[in-house]
Amino acid sequence: MQTPPPLYLATERNAAAFQPRASAATHPCPSLKSRWGRRLRTVGWLALGMCLLALSPTKAWSAQPNIVFVFSDDHALQAIGAYGSKINQTPNLDRIAKEGAVFQNSFCANSICGPSRACILTGKHSHKNGFLRNGNQFDGTQTTFPKLLQQAGYQTALIGKWHLSSDPTGFDFWEVLPGQGSYYNPDFLTMDGKRKRYEGYCTDIITDNALSWLKEKRDPNKPFVLMCQHKAPHRNWSPPPRYYSLYADQTIPEPDSLRDDYAGRSKLLKENEMSLAEHFYWGHDMKFHGENEYPKSFASGLPNGEYKRMNPEQKAAWDAVYEPLNQAFLADMEAGKLSDDAILSWKYQRYIKDYLACIQAVDDSVGQLLDYLDQEELADDTIVIYSSDQGFYLGEHGWYDKRWMFEESLRMPFLIRWPGVINPGIESQALIQNIDYGPTFLDLAGADIPAEMQGRSMVEMLKNQGQPSTAWRDAIYYAYYENAAVHNVPQHDGVRTERYKLMFFPRGREWNLFDLEKDPQEMQSVHADPAYADILAGMQKRYRDLRQFYEVNSAALPATRGDEPNWAKRDRSMTERARQGDVDLVFIGDSITQGWEGGGRKVWDEFYGDRKALNLGIGGDKTENVIWRLTHGNLAKIKPKVAVLMIGTNNTGHVLQDPAEVAAGVERILEILADKLPDTKVVLHGIFPRGPNEFDEMRLNNVAINQHIRRFADGERVQFLEVGDQFLEADGTISREIMPDLLHLNETGYRRWANALEPTLKALGL
Repeated sequence: MQTPPPLYLATERNAAAFQPRASAATHPCPSLKSRWGRRLRTVGWLALGMCLLALSPTKAWSAQPNIVFVFSDDHALQAIGAYGSKINQTPNLDRIAKEGAVFQNSFCANSICGPSRACILTGKHSHKNGFLRNGNQFDGTQTTFPKLLQQAGYQTALIGKWHLSSDPTGFDFWEVLPGQGSYYNPDFLTMDGKRKRYEGYCTDIITDNALSWLKEKRDPNKPFVLMCQHKAPHRNWSPPPRYYSLYADQTIPEPDSLRDDYAGRSKLLKENEMSLAEHFYWGHDMKFHGENEYPKSFASGLPNGEYKRMNPEQKAAWDAVYEPLNQAFLADMEAGKLSDDAILSWKYQRYIKDYLACIQAVDDSVGQLLDYLDQEELADDTIVIYSSDQGFYLGEHGWYDKRWMFEESLRMPFLIRWPGVINPGIESQALIQNIDYGPTFLDLAGADIPAEMQGRSMVEMLKNQGQPSTAWRDAIYYAYYENAAVHNVPQHDGVRTERYKLMFFPRGREWNLFDLEKDPQEMQSVHADPAYADILAGMQKRYRDLRQFYEVNSAALPATRGDEPNWAKRDRSMTERARQGDVDLVFIGDSITQGWEGGGRKVWDEFYGDRKALNLGIGGDKTENVIWRLTHGNLAKIKPKVAVLMIGTNNTGHVLQDPAEVAAGVERILEILADKLPDTKVVLHGIFPRGPNEFDEMRLNNVAINQHIRRFADGERVQFLEVGDQFLEADGTISREIMPDLLHLNETGYRRWANALEPTLKALGL
């Protein structure tokens, strides 16, 4: 018999859930297979420990279970048996739910691949962890739960999809796919900086490598966290050969909203570019070879890259199944047998069958991992969790992909098995979110949860069989930032409670409200229904409160308006001009600055025509839009002597934003200018007055902003210049002869601005 483990004092945190690990380091007799036997030995050691408490220093018990976290990409709840799937079977995933718990109200914080992963790692919303959209680079120096688990004595391993641009940190072992990765013959990035190619199918390779780490690379004397992260079932849904014909003889039921007309909700829904009807590619999505023969029905230009990666044997197996189906469809198209509606149905069947076949391989993977835990007698001491980075549209609303705050992509799976703690077959309705994962893992390990993490530990709830305490959250906050990007889904955020969901679309300043009890498919917004007026007001209050609680400040976050054609055109033209360089003076701002090219053109030519000046103003911009522009090309190659900045009145005019928040946005702009143009002097203008009189609410908001931003002047690099009095009458009113709409200047107004600014420019050497 081995030496008994050291004595610990059971604490409230883990006493109810205490399970000794089966490793040689903490188990006095690894040959005992009975959980009852282990518990008897545990009771014996605890009893002995209590007898020796007076003689020995106490040490807090930290029952550290292993954690196997299986994470897929884009797995919709409606394609999991445990969530009531009517279109496929997932016996191994269902096993986790049957032996543990299924959480029905599990949500992502930002429904897109990279941001969701960053939320999980940091326990923070996107605006706090800095990874707002795909294409950002994750800051691996920040606090993450794997780093803290390492400090708590855990081995940490990550195998599979990473998708955060930078190298993983906080892992004892990692091997990850570059970017999205490939289904066939995938490449992997390794810890030694090399790229390694495996022949075969990605899901199977990730599983094999995860099992290899468990069997051969980990230290059996330490607890471990294994993050097994699959590419599947991400687009372009390329199944393994064993499942090519899995649904060949079936017709998968279509969702009720496949032909959604988007009536009764934001007009922005109609601008989407993720519909089955219009946005499936001939090669990439539908798996046809050669040139697009029917460009009216299929998008062109994106071939099936997975097919190109296949070896001859793989291609032959693929073509043996897909080509007869393709040719039959094309023959019907050639014969004119298929209506647009019939073509949509064919697209759906091709899509959904490929998608579900990819999921079947993921379910196989879960089964292999569960079998390994059983075979090695690790199951009782290992928590198993299955989740995905977000949900997915399986034709609902006519869509594939995610992003929108509708249920299909907002909800994400969360299945958990914790032997001896969670009773089999538990179903929880608690509102949980992926920012909760990190705090939960830390709590399970007995590690401290940093105050900076915005999520909450679910451990107490798990011990209470999925029932939340009265102090648990009543609503979740969601934000999507990837504006003007692939699929053309606009920036929006919102809150969801048990019954209601509120969405806010900044473009158009539009609200949508859904009663999920009466309208579970979210087909009609009731924001304008008088019967819901009180509910709308209450949800808007909850929205504001949660934004404040999570410290969401849109004014300081980069935001593009590239989905607005005129904005995008002007942004491009300014960037092209900036690439030419040779600029001594630059004006940065919104429509008041852009107006130098309108009502102020004559004055501009007179004052700045021979001073190598550039106008970087766009009407309607807020601080966040300027932040985006300055970090996405507008500064290009210019190195001006002086930058004149005035921004913020639209933050007031659009949403009457809190002055401190707007000031933080201005401060962020100044930081960007200091970083990119360290030798440029900045003239920071106070925001010009607006409105009819001194008690106008919006003018007062600008006054308050100016009180904040004047403090950013250092008298050296940044000069604060308040010239608002140049536009006011003696009684504090604004003359329409200066500002015809009480906001924008006419030629007289621009001349007053130029005259007021001129002494400062000359003092700065211009």
